[in-house]
Amino acid sequence: TTTEDVIELVDTHFNNKPIDLPMSVLFGKPPRMHRNVSSIAGGGIELDTTEIELAEAITRVLCLPSVASKNFLITIGDRSITGLVSRDQMVGPWQVPVADAAVTAASFDTYCGEAMSMGERTPIALLDAPASARMAIAEAVTNIACANIAAISEIKLSANWMVAAGHAGEDAKLYAAVEAVGLELCPALGICVPVGKDSMSMRTVWQEGDERKSNTAPLSLIISAFAPVSDIRKTLTPQLQIDKGETDLLLIDLGHARNRMGGSALAQVYREIGCVPPDLDNASDLKNFFTLIQQLNNSGLLLAYHDRSDGGLFATLAEMAFAGHC
Repeated sequence: TTTEDVIELVDTHFNNKPIDLPMSVLFGKPPRMHRNVSSIAGGGIELDTTEIELAEAITRVLCLPSVASKNFLITIGDRSITGLVSRDQMVGPWQVPVADAAVTAASFDTYCGEAMSMGERTPIALLDAPASARMAIAEAVTNIACANIAAISEIKLSANWMVAAGHAGEDAKLYAAVEAVGLELCPALGICVPVGKDSMSMRTVWQEGDERKSNTAPLSLIISAFAPVSDIRKTLTPQLQIDKGETDLLLIDLGHARNRMGGSALAQVYREIGCVPPDLDNASDLKNFFTLIQQLNNSGLLLAYHDRSDGGLFATLAEMAFAGHC
């Protein structure tokens, strides 16, 4: 920036004219980053379930830490501090930590508020990085659908990307995943991603004697979803209501009965990864699902709600039963 440029900016300011300040004045002109990457085809062997005993599978899946453990920041003592927390993680009179979303009131004199949920499907990235990113967003949306939200377009996302940049194939996976959700899925859903962060060094290398070892984390997208809530009193929980007479449990299968098991909890507990992972094939399915849940909730037709859990449909039903003590 020359002296004449500065004088012109100061003169413009003192004459009460708008200043058009180039970004290069603030940040200089750093060189553009370029990465030359190559894609690596995913592998995997189809999970064979023919020899699996149902009772053993149930026990193994319910013992998998990602399904069974609710300890992380769950029993913290001040989870309802401020008096504006409408929905914390503990559900029902038996305080089972199975809530799909957090809901807070905007103030003490209104029923409006805010909701927040999360979604991630990191194991799927070992097989299909774009599918794992789409599923992370789908999980966040199906979680936050329990709250009374006017439209899916009200949801805003924060995207936390983690990748071992420079490791073979990982940069290409990151590009494909960002393209899948940033240029395709989110615009189709009408949802924007105004904020996020990235961690690009998810790999560690060390020397053990004469042997060089390394540990590389798979590509991860952690989604946080936020939305304004029209009425915090209409927040649904997984707690089954057993005192309402005859009721029905409905499964809305966004996977269209394809039951793709790649990266599933079931595959993991049998020390496999599977081959074909689940995916969100059509954005309109998720949009229509969200709209339907909101309409049913506003009509007073829903007594309980839960998304399909990490452990699959059985884990979902088990968590609903635990919350309802039935």
